[in-house]
Amino acid sequence: MASMAGSSVSTPLRVRSVYPSQVKAATKYFGLKSVSFSSHKISYPSVRLQPLSRRFNVSCSAKPETVDKVCEIVKKQLALSDDSTVTGESKFAALGADSLDTVEIVMSLEEAFGISVEEESAQSIATVQDAADLIEKLVEAK
Repeated sequence: MASMAGSSVSTPLRVRSVYPSQVKAATKYFGLKSVSFSSHKISYPSVRLQPLSRRFNVSCSAKPETVDKVCEIVKKQLALSDDSTVTGESKFAALGADSLDTVEIVMSLEEAFGISVEEESAQSIATVQDAADLIEKLVEAK
């Protein structure tokens, strides 16, 4: 089926309806943090499962092109080599970013996407995916 070693399921998962108890079981037994699925010919890139919540919260991930652009900006800001791998799951701290680097990354993202990120929102960004999701939310609200 799929590798359960990581934090996501890499094969398509067909879902008709999901109940909170199923989400809780998936996070408890498999340690899943996100899954990808498609339904009725509509493809959803990712759904984040939040195990501590009493409600089923769905947060759709950013478009792949947004994630790719954020990856490029992060690599440029951190002066990473071309062979360095940066993905949506990459944490800024793991890439060697300190707090000043993170502020500079956020400023570059604001400039590149024509958005303004509030300080509270900027503090919640830990991964490339977090940044891409926030960007799409802000661009959509514009």
